[in-house]
Amino acid sequence: MNTRKRIVIIGATSAIAEQCARLWAAENPAEMILVGRNRQKTELVACDLRVRAPDTVIRSVETDFHNPETIQALADDTSKAGPVDVVLIAHGSLPDQPQCQNDLRACREALDTNGISPVLFAEAFAGHMQQADRGTLALIGSVAGDRGRKSNYVYGSAKGLVTRYAQGLQHRLAGTGVKVVLVKPGPTDTPMTAHLKQQGAQLASAESVANSIVKG
Repeated sequence: MNTRKRIVIIGATSAIAEQCARLWAAENPAEMILVGRNRQKTELVACDLRVRAPDTVIRSVETDFHNPETIQALADDTSKAGPVDVVLIAHGSLPDQPQCQNDLRACREALDTNGISPVLFAEAFAGHMQQADRGTLALIGSVAGDRGRKSNYVYGSAKGLVTRYAQGLQHRLAGTGVKVVLVKPGPTDTPMTAHLKQQGAQLASAESVANSIVKG
């Protein structure tokens, strides 16, 4: 009988996701599926984890983050191998607000990447987890979704969608064995916020945020 915890990380190359993976791998031998948009970059994260945790089974997967069919297929195929214990949905990007205002394609890309795509991944896995009546589904949102600000309202609106979705999913799965967690870190020191760090902003470390997710 396979007693390894099965963990799926969507957006595994993000700084917070990578730190979470390291913490989970250090806990106990696990089976970890790292999902990214670029197989080569995702495999680099996988290789690092294999060195750190040789007893953990790690697989890297490339998929289209905007295609509902491929997202559903990933969830279906992953769940066929057995119940998933943890799904972490961690991908996103910080768009240029003026560009979004002047380029509707950029605006749509920002909304898709930060709002629609995380919701589709969550919905695809939620059905399987509900059927198994177990597991934790965690979505990384943002405090930017709490209110609209002219400096980042396109990004904030996408994260606001994730917040409302997570609340509804929590309501749907209340009373089941599935736990839905919305993680809303403040500004965090990642490549996405490098410009804020250069401006002197106080940022939380990716390690501390990851520790709160994994240990919390």
